[in-house]
Amino acid sequence: MTDLRIRAASPADLDTVLAFWKAAAEGTSISDDRDGVERLVARDPEALILAEDGGGELVGTVVAGFDGWRCHLYRLAVHPDRRRTGVGTALLAAAEERFVRLGGRRGDAMVLDRNELAHHAWRAAGYAPEPQWSRWVKPLTD
Repeated sequence: MTDLRIRAASPADLDTVLAFWKAAAEGTSISDDRDGVERLVARDPEALILAEDGGGELVGTVVAGFDGWRCHLYRLAVHPDRRRTGVGTALLAAAEERFVRLGGRRGDAMVLDRNELAHHAWRAAGYAPEPQWSRWVKPLTD
């Protein structure tokens, strides 16, 4: 894709990101709200990576979180009209470059089992599921 700008999100972008996820992302999480994303950007200002087209329109996102030990990818989302144009590839390249710069050695991604379209994209990027693992969660608030 031409004229694609990749950059870290700022606090001013958060409402736009949340609206974008409603249109472009699959599923929701307990932390997919203004407060949760605001804390993410405050704690790690480079973790939420945005892709914008030449006109400044948000066309993709990925959260590239590094806790000092593991590299975690969340919310890889590309605008439905911009899929298969290189946006996701550019976002993952930026995330992986960030991880390497921080000393990370392996990226892992949260991908919904039912999201077959995403499975193809992740496999094309070199990621594979590990069937021996399951995600166990416990909400910490009501």
